[in-house]
Amino acid sequence: MGGNRRELQEILAAYPARPRFLLPILQDIQNAEKYLSKDAMRAVAKYLGIPDSKVYAVATFYKSLSLSPRGETEVKICMGTACHLRGAGAMLSGLEERLGIKSGETTPDGKISIERVNCLGACALAPVIMVGDKVSGGVTPAKIAEIIGDGA
Repeated sequence: MGGNRRELQEILAAYPARPRFLLPILQDIQNAEKYLSKDAMRAVAKYLGIPDSKVYAVATFYKSLSLSPRGETEVKICMGTACHLRGAGAMLSGLEERLGIKSGETTPDGKISIERVNCLGACALAPVIMVGDKVSGGVTPAKIAEIIGDGA
């Protein structure tokens, strides 16, 4: 966990050492560190008494978990049918070009990550993006810089 072994131990200590707590433990580590390091996943496997491969399988199954560091600001662009039909593809391409990264990547300074998602559940507001926990609808490529701030 980014070198913070004590924080990892505190997260583990908050849960009984039972395999059924694997996902909540991984989610807590993800929230604390913005990703799941190999060392953290190994420590979780050892703590729960399960194979490393089981931890890896769960970590790679859920889209909300990441094996590489995420940016301080996470931008999710909906690519569901309604959003796609209303220009989400162009919006994503514009953001990728502006930031110099592709979907699933993080800017070199660690400030912004972008990710395409299947649905954000706000189809009536299409196209939709989510910045952190805030959903914005009716987004255009020009509005993205305003929504994200100076990073874009």
